[in-house]
Amino acid sequence: MRINCNAKINLGLYVTEKREDGFHNLESIFLPIPWYDVVDIQKAEKTSFSSSGIKIDGESSSNLCLKAYQLLAQEFIMPPVSIHLEKNIPIGAGLGGGSSDAAYVLKGLNELFQLNLSTEKLKKLAAELGSDCPFFIENKAAFVTGRGEELTTDINLQLNCYCLVVNPGIHISTKEAYSNIIPQKSPFNLLTLNELPQNDWQGIVSNDFEKALEIRHVPLQKVRAELQKLSPFYISMSGSGSTYFALLNKKPIGYDFGELSTKCFKLTINQ
Repeated sequence: MRINCNAKINLGLYVTEKREDGFHNLESIFLPIPWYDVVDIQKAEKTSFSSSGIKIDGESSSNLCLKAYQLLAQEFIMPPVSIHLEKNIPIGAGLGGGSSDAAYVLKGLNELFQLNLSTEKLKKLAAELGSDCPFFIENKAAFVTGRGEELTTDINLQLNCYCLVVNPGIHISTKEAYSNIIPQKSPFNLLTLNELPQNDWQGIVSNDFEKALEIRHVPLQKVRAELQKLSPFYISMSGSGSTYFALLNKKPIGYDFGELSTKCFKLTINQ
């Protein structure tokens, strides 16, 4: 079984509160985008995990794909599997690649072994693996709260534009991203985003991580400046960085980001 595991971008991201469990409450809109890892799951004599593509640091035993299998194996009797991950989505980039991989392994195993788990059950299991994981179970544009696991997909958002995503190749850890964050009440209600003209989004819809990380990493400023030359109606960092995206009314042409990883696609949301 081969599964495409897509990335996401954040439209607005506010860190509103430090929680007693050490996590933070946040508010954001997650949008699925067509940048994919590929997971291959096969029945095997022994459960194993391997990967290719972008190098993944750490022991394979700690990979979320394997943890997803182990989580289900606590509740269900399942035969061993081999899991291979073709890693294409940059790591430490704010695109949710690892979370997506884990969520899609849960969905894949549910289908492969006919576990008949409901969407809500899959979301609860996904939340045990990571804050962003539940989003990828339904994989629909959503207003996200809590530590990222509380989802509202009825968001009255219409988008019909082009999206250019640029990854500067800078790995930003969660620890670094949160080191300069002072939680505060969100300055804008993202559920009312559709009432705000898109040309007014810039400067109102913001990402709390962006300014501090741009000061620490000058190349981020350069990526933003190059994107600005394309006259988008909105530019933002995604997640806790380091990837940027630009939303444009016309398909961008003539851009050159050298060896940086980029994706350009039509983005249509109607929810």
